[in-house]
Amino acid sequence: MDIITSIQMTDPIVYLLGEWSADLNIWSILLRIATVLILAAIIGCERSSKRHSAGLRTFMLVSLASTIGMLVDIFINQAYGASFYLISAAIVVGSATICVNSMVYSSKNQIRGLTTSVGLWTCAIIGLTIGAGLYTVTLISFIALLCCLSIFPRFERYLKNRSNHFEMHLELKSSSNLQDFVTTIRKLGLIIDEIEVNPAYINSGMSVYSVAVTINSTELKKYKTHIEIIEALKSLDYVYYIEEMK
Repeated sequence: MDIITSIQMTDPIVYLLGEWSADLNIWSILLRIATVLILAAIIGCERSSKRHSAGLRTFMLVSLASTIGMLVDIFINQAYGASFYLISAAIVVGSATICVNSMVYSSKNQIRGLTTSVGLWTCAIIGLTIGAGLYTVTLISFIALLCCLSIFPRFERYLKNRSNHFEMHLELKSSSNLQDFVTTIRKLGLIIDEIEVNPAYINSGMSVYSVAVTINSTELKKYKTHIEIIEALKSLDYVYYIEEMK
């Protein structure tokens, strides 16, 4: 059984479209490229709407490159009897490298762009699946990716806001106020896991810290969210600025 027959038997979309969509011809190539561009554009628009660094064109270009790479690999295998996918493998490694390089540390000592980078890498994999003619797998993967980026963040924020552990970006008016802050949060029923001076603000004259805490008080666990705790700490006179680190 060749690969085209195998795809026809296992892919419902190929079964509906016909044998031409599983074969490597001008029409199937146009269909695969158009499909990946449309799907990548949707993901790119979702990321751009949230002001992430990798946006519409980045997602489209990475996905397009993956699809073309897979098409070239399939052509080489069919034309010369090869049994390897070197271009596709190189694209996976290359896209992973691009994703790693797109992540940055913010001034609040946080990694920025991690979700977008992983989403970009996933789009590259989806480009390989559509290049291979796996239309149904591509569609299911696209829907799953879109849900992870658009729907699940709300649920994730809810879980984080109710967890017993969280980190804060803290700016004090003076370094001498740190002991007062520590005393106050202990009275509130919080355990300090770690306090670090934020290296981005060294020699700036500002007293900025990253503070990891655990909610120990039963009452706080039951009735207070992270947002409410942060709002309470904002009222302290010596706190210049404070927010939860995402």
